[in-house]
Amino acid sequence: FKREIHLAAALQHPHIVPLLSAAEEQGLLYYTMPYIAGESLRTRLTIEGALPIGDAVRLLREVADALAYAHERGVVHRDIKPENILLSRGHAAVADFGIAKALSASTHAGEITSVGLVVGTAAYMAPEQAAGDAATDHRADLYSLGIVAYELLTGRTPFTGKPAQMLMAAHATEPPAPVSSRRPGLPPSLATLVMRLLEKQPAQRPQNADEVLRQLELALHAACELANHRPHRRISRCHRRCGRGLQVPTIGARHGRAICRRGHRARDVRSRTASRKRRR
Repeated sequence: FKREIHLAAALQHPHIVPLLSAAEEQGLLYYTMPYIAGESLRTRLTIEGALPIGDAVRLLREVADALAYAHERGVVHRDIKPENILLSRGHAAVADFGIAKALSASTHAGEITSVGLVVGTAAYMAPEQAAGDAATDHRADLYSLGIVAYELLTGRTPFTGKPAQMLMAAHATEPPAPVSSRRPGLPPSLATLVMRLLEKQPAQRPQNADEVLRQLELALHAACELANHRPHRRISRCHRRCGRGLQVPTIGARHGRAICRRGHRARDVRSRTASRKRRR
């Protein structure tokens, strides 16, 4: 336990909550970490539900950056979930790095009992991790990141409302509903990345967190392009049959055309912006 904690304590990264120390008191193993002012991602999801695409991608990038740093140093988290992602001033910090592995090591060493011990969280656990596969590696963290991404974008995990054992079985056997079916309008590159992270076989997922970071960069650019090309609705005043001063949506104002919703021609509709410019 102490060895794994000390290994995790060596991680120094802006998106990782550092571990300060570990010790044993009257047979009780414990560790300490600094206080982080803010809230957990779970709290934000409970309050807001699904997040705006830009916010979700930004937080996922920060978590993926932390995972890339830790994985390069041989540290696997094994319990990525919203409760372990803390938000401080809008930025993510991943907590409890190395704790799951430390508990597992302690169990096998006989330091603590294995009765009732589950290393990981069923709703976010990769199939190979749930099966107790000794070859479980950093790609299990990427699967858990995919579950978190799914929840950030849809407000729910792919498999819900089941006991822990059934949840773990679902991860291994049931295909998740496409994320785009629960959040229409997602950039295709982002939807594809989330579903790749949720592949049952580790070899079919992105092979490292750096690859996930690159794909999230592309997804962020796609989200920005999507936002910039949404149809604009400007409030204008039609001075013809709609009644003087009636505010109506203008169609095509971006391209120099102004048509009110009743079909009146451009010369009969003045936009507020144009009126203000003339007054100046």
